[in-house]
Order: sequence, then structure tokens, then C-alpha cells
Amino acid sequence: MKITVIGGGPGGLYFSILTKKAMPHCQIDIYERNKPDDSFGFGVVFSDETLGEFLKRDMQSYELIRSNFAYWDDIVVARDGQSVSIAGNGFCGCSRKTLLQLLHQRCREEGVNLHFETEITDLTPFQNSDMILVSDGIGSLTRSRFEKEFGTKITLKKNRFVWLGSTKPLDAFTYFFRTTPHGVIVAHTYQYEPGMSTWIFECSDETWQKHGFEITNEQDTIAKIQELFKEELDGHPLISNKSHWRQFPHVTNDNWYHNNMVLLGDAKATAHYSIGSGTKLAMDCAIGLFDAVMKFPNDMPKAFEEYDKTRRNPVEMIQYAALVSLDWFENMDRNNQHPFYQFAFGCMTRSKKVTFENLQIRDKSFTDKVLKEFNSLQNVTSSAVEMPAAFSSFKLRDLELQNRIVMSSMGQYSAKDGLVNDWHFQHYTSRAIGGLGLILTEMTAVSETGRITLGCAGIYNENQLFEWKRINDFIHAYTQTKIGIQLGHSGRKGCSKIPWEEKFIGTNWELLSASAIPFNENSQTPKEMTLADMDLDTSQFVQATKNAHDAGFDMIELQAHHGFLLASFLSPLTNTRTDEFGGSIENRLKFPLRVFSEMRAVFPKEKPMSVRISATDWAENGISDEDVITIAKAFKNAGADIINVSTGNTVARQKPQTGRMWQTPFSDAIRNTVHIPTITSGQIQDIDQINTIILNGRADLVALGRPLLLDANFVRNAQAYEQFQPNDIPNQYKMGVSHLYPLKASERKQVEGMKKALKPKSNKK
Repeated sequence: MKITVIGGGPGGLYFSILTKKAMPHCQIDIYERNKPDDSFGFGVVFSDETLGEFLKRDMQSYELIRSNFAYWDDIVVARDGQSVSIAGNGFCGCSRKTLLQLLHQRCREEGVNLHFETEITDLTPFQNSDMILVSDGIGSLTRSRFEKEFGTKITLKKNRFVWLGSTKPLDAFTYFFRTTPHGVIVAHTYQYEPGMSTWIFECSDETWQKHGFEITNEQDTIAKIQELFKEELDGHPLISNKSHWRQFPHVTNDNWYHNNMVLLGDAKATAHYSIGSGTKLAMDCAIGLFDAVMKFPNDMPKAFEEYDKTRRNPVEMIQYAALVSLDWFENMDRNNQHPFYQFAFGCMTRSKKVTFENLQIRDKSFTDKVLKEFNSLQNVTSSAVEMPAAFSSFKLRDLELQNRIVMSSMGQYSAKDGLVNDWHFQHYTSRAIGGLGLILTEMTAVSETGRITLGCAGIYNENQLFEWKRINDFIHAYTQTKIGIQLGHSGRKGCSKIPWEEKFIGTNWELLSASAIPFNENSQTPKEMTLADMDLDTSQFVQATKNAHDAGFDMIELQAHHGFLLASFLSPLTNTRTDEFGGSIENRLKFPLRVFSEMRAVFPKEKPMSVRISATDWAENGISDEDVITIAKAFKNAGADIINVSTGNTVARQKPQTGRMWQTPFSDAIRNTVHIPTITSGQIQDIDQINTIILNGRADLVALGRPLLLDANFVRNAQAYEQFQPNDIPNQYKMGVSHLYPLKASERKQVEGMKKALKPKSNKK
């Protein structure tokens, strides 16, 4: 077998070592355009987990690497003179130059041919190679020549960064945040060998411009940053190595191979340095490609296919985590408003891979500080400073919630003629007994033609009001849970079938929307609303508001999300009007704001109101980030007390980016820009995630949907897991505490034990 490797980075070198070791007969040639002792950048970082994988694959490489690495267990977050150290993080670093030299040594020992100062511009001489491994970095010339075949996409991220070094000694991986008159600058720092440390400085483009940094003027950059970070550098100089300001390129490829070429390392996929995974990603993929070649040594197309199949998902997961991490740094200026320990906690949990519970296992002294700060700001008494964030109370106007956990609006599709019944009674009351802070009802129509399906609930007549009151009276009599009603109108989504039925059964009614645009090709075309329609609809919302108060609801939430009637005015994808209600976001807001304002005027001032919005359409040319902030501000100014932040479902062609806690960043942006409380939701599954979100300041309330469908006692189980003693367990059920609490304590101990056991052993020599 003949293998040609273009690019002598860690990934290509390590693949060559493993392959030559396993297949001594094969010919491997590595072509690197730089000299053997050239290296750009300073240090590289690995976790104990990654080094452990090297141990299994090649003992010689492992021993060489381990002997030349600097190790640390702590991560330090420092901001403007304040700092906190978080233990339990196993990482190591070394000089990139040293790493390359060690891998060069192993290549020579195994018989890999190394060719330096050789730039490959023509692949013709290598067409007889069984494999051409393209691993020549982010700016791969080879990949760029076959950009169409590989399906290459490169997106430059917003922040600016520059990679420098220093002689400043560091005993931990440290984030130094410095607040300047022009915005926040962060230094990602770590020591990689005695007397040398990496310093990556990062800031927003706006901050970069205001400081007058220039892309290629290294001396000017060093002089300015040394002055800004003189306390952190403590008299030590910064050192450059072709250190130019850049924007991080996010690289993906639809196809990882073409003919006899296969991509590896940064040429294939990049991961932002904030999760320290660039070199790890390259070397993990080198192992994956090696495994695929060993499985199909005589069939490279099958080997390449296997490589893609086994590695694509892990790579995309790392890239997603890196993008989430990067998002936190792109919003440093917004995050900087938080109290110090909350800020540090946000930094540690930014990628969503690390949670409150993870950190509590690693370093309880840190999480205690985070919790104490949070509870002190909530005016929690000193005796309860360890109260989990999820179980702290929250107040909206005169309404006080006993905890931060909310049941999200979920259609039950079980009403008849809009009338709720025994199903709804047990559905809502059982979850109230289960200890929720707040229940938000399914979307409840303000008119008969405002229903989504024939099974949807309404509150537009006296009988409906009476049945809702029966539910509310029970909840208020026997629980401390509060209940709010989501009032809405289906708009163009009306006349829909009940989810478990094959088709809509009934007579269609006239649908209304901002514009005459059907939801999809199978949907009825709605009528574009006239002024008369708007007047009638507004009056229906107002009457429903009065009915909701009479029915005993504690709160109202206005449905202005997911493409329903009011939401159809907000998105440019569903509002193409040319009158005063179309065009600018200010115009698109007019009708939804009118509805809300008139509802607010008739709803008792002591009772709060929420608005649920879609913060993105997940579709091209949809609602913008700026539009969303304008919408939230407008509703806040009109008297909204909290914004329930959802996303999407505006158009059928949406392409949402889902995952755990996937909608939380949108809640974060609204809460901490508009300065209004928010509710978040979206694949939030356990109490740990809820605590993490709240302690991060990303939302004030967390809404659950599906987790509550088959677990009405989610909150009770979570309280037992946290060993939190609530005061609202009904007398009839208190005997259950003696069973549930020891059981959940045992389960938690087992979970924590497994997490500790699975933590990679230290590779420190």
C-alpha cells in the first residue's frame, strides 16, 4: 500500500505512526511545506481522556508525550482583580513544536518518510497512491482545489483573536477577563513548558476596532495588550510568532473523501480553541481513520466510508459544543454584567457539557460560592443558602411562585366544543399536586374559529369558564401551585387534525392571518386580515381575558409564537403586507401590541402577564436577532412581566438546530439585553440542567413539556434527589417521603460514583 500525506501536523503524523506500525510493508510519505523545527502558535492542550487513548494505541508515543507535558488540575477564572480556582479538571499541555518533534521521532523510528520544505501544488505524481491524506490545515490548498467535491463551507466567526506567548509562569489553566473602556478582552492562558505559557487574547470586533488594533502590526498589538494586562503579566513580556489578529474559521465538509483523497484535521473540521479540541480532534480522527483502514485494508472506498460513518457524529458533537462555547465568548460584554461567581459559573458551563452537578462533584467549594451568591441576591435567609436554585421562589407582580419549574403549554386535544373535561381536570390537578411552581395551560382559543383543532380548549363562553374554574379552584384549595392560561388564536394553522388522527374530521372554517400565505402545500389559504377582522379579534382576546380572571387564573400568557395568528404579523416570512401593519418590525408589531395592551388594561394590575414569542424562524430571511430584541422591548414597555422564549414553527421549511437546552441561548439574549425575566424550554430533562440554567442567569423560569407527560411527580422526584424538603406536600402523601427520599439519595450516590469512576485517570508522570 502507498500512502501520501499532505501536511505534517499532529493528525497526519499520528495516523502515519499507527499505520506504519501495523502495516510495516506499506510506504508512507509525508510532505510538509515548513522546516522540521518550524511551528506556529505556542502550546497545545490535551485532556487526561485523550492521553489515555494514546496509551492504548502507541505506548512509545504516549511515554514521549507524557514526559514532555505540563500538567494542571485547576481552572482559574479571573475578572478585574477577582479570581476563583476550580479543581478537578485533568489537563496537560506542551509546546506544539515539541509535540511535532516527538511525532517526527516516532515516524522515523517506524520508517515513515518525512519530506520537509516541500509544498504540494500538483497531485499528478501521487495519483497512483492508494490514499492521499489531506491534512494541510485550515487553509488547505488541496481541499480548496476540490472545494465543490468536498462540499466545503467556511464561516468566519465574529470575534477577533491573536495567539501570543509569554514567560509568565502559570500553575493552572486561567481565563483572565479584563474590562476596558471599549469592552471586555479575555486571555486564554496556560503553561506548556517551564518558562513558557500560551496567551490567546480575544474580544469582539467592536472592541478590537475601538482599541485601534491592526491585523498584522505585532509590536503595536503587544504594546497595547501588555499595558492592558500588566497586572496579569506581572512584568513578563508577551512574545509573538507570526501573531496576527484573526477571526476563527468554522470549517465543515459535506464529503470527507473524494476518489483517493481523504480529509483529516483542520482541513476537515475545526473546533474553537475555547474547548481545547483542535489537536485532539485531529488525533482522534487519525485513530478513527486508522481503525477504518485496518478494517478494510484492501478497499479504500469502504475504509473511507467507515471513517465517515464512525467519526462524523463525534466530530459534529465537538463542533457543536465548540460553537456553543464560542457563543458565550462572543457575548462576553453581555455576560460581564453578572455577579462574579455567576460569571465564573457561566464560563465553566458555557458549552453545556459541564453542569452544576459535574462541578459540584469536582469542587464543591466552588459551587457553594455560586449558590451562596445566587441565594443572597434572592434574599434567601442564611440558613437556606444551599437551597437548589430551581426551588427558590420567584415573584411576578403580586404572584409568588414556590419554585422555578413550569409546565409548558401542551395541547391535550381532548376538549369537546372547546369545553375542558375530566381529562383536563386530572391532567392539571395531578401536576399541581406534584409540586410545580407554575402551570401554563394548553393554548386556549379566544373564539370558536380560533381553535387549532376540534379538540382544542376555549374560554369564549360561560360553560367553558365554569369548567376551567373547577380546575383552578381545586389547585388553589389543595396546592401552592399557580396556574396561568395561554390565550391564543390559531390563525392560518386552524382546521388542523388532531395529532393521533389521520385527517381533519369536520367542516373547515375561514382562517385568518397577517397575509394570505398557507402554512404548507396541504393547508388552507388564510384570509388576509382586515381592520374589521382586527377589531373583532381584539375584542375576543379582551373578553377571554375577563373570562380568565373570572375563572380564577393567576396569570395570562399571550400566544405570539409558532406562526399562530399574532405571530404571523411578527415574522417577515408570514407578513408581506404593504399597509401600516407590514414592512418594518415596528409596523409588524402594531396589531400584536394592540391586542396585548387592551388585554393588559382589563386584567387586574396585581396579576402578571407573559408573552410567548419565537426568537428565530430557523429559516432564511426570517425574523432577525435585532427584530426579536425590539419585540421583547415593545412588550416589556406595554406591561409584559416575563417573556416565554420559544423558536421556530413559523414555516414548514424550517431547519432547527436542536439539542439539549437548545433554546436557552435565545432566552439568555433577551433576558440580559432587554432586562426582563424569561422562561426557557427545549429538551431540558433533569433538575441538574434546570439548576445550571438558572444559576447561569440564562432564564428565570424553566418550562418542561414532555418530561411531565409521563411523570406528574417530576418535581417531587427532583426534590428528593436534591434532598430538599418542601412545605407543600399534601398531608395525604407525606408518608411517602420516608420511602422516596432515601431511594433518591441512594440513586444520586450511585450516579455520582459512576461519574467519578468514569473520570479518566491522571497521566501525570
